[in-house]
Amino acid sequence: MSARRLLVRLASAMLAATFVAGFALPASAQVANPAINSNTLIQQNDLQALQSRIQRQQFQQQQQQYRDQDRVIVQQPPPVVPQVRPGCQTQIIGTTAVSTCR
Repeated sequence: MSARRLLVRLASAMLAATFVAGFALPASAQVANPAINSNTLIQQNDLQALQSRIQRQQFQQQQQQYRDQDRVIVQQPPPVVPQVRPGCQTQIIGTTAVSTCR
């Protein structure tokens, strides 16, 4: 019978150890949760920083497009200016201009 008692004690010890180990596992998981939460916060901060960077780049690109549009100069045709040849003289007779070229 002493062997039977030894087996009962051994089985009881193993059940107790398994029972205690079952409670120990959630405790270790709870210790890991703050790390997960801090990683989540770090990821959220990284995401916000990335969103800010993208918005800043989009704003700068839009401003560059506005500056490019402002720099566009509308080409106007050159004014038509009559040219006088150096060998010609213009005389005004009454209300009419008469040119004589040599």
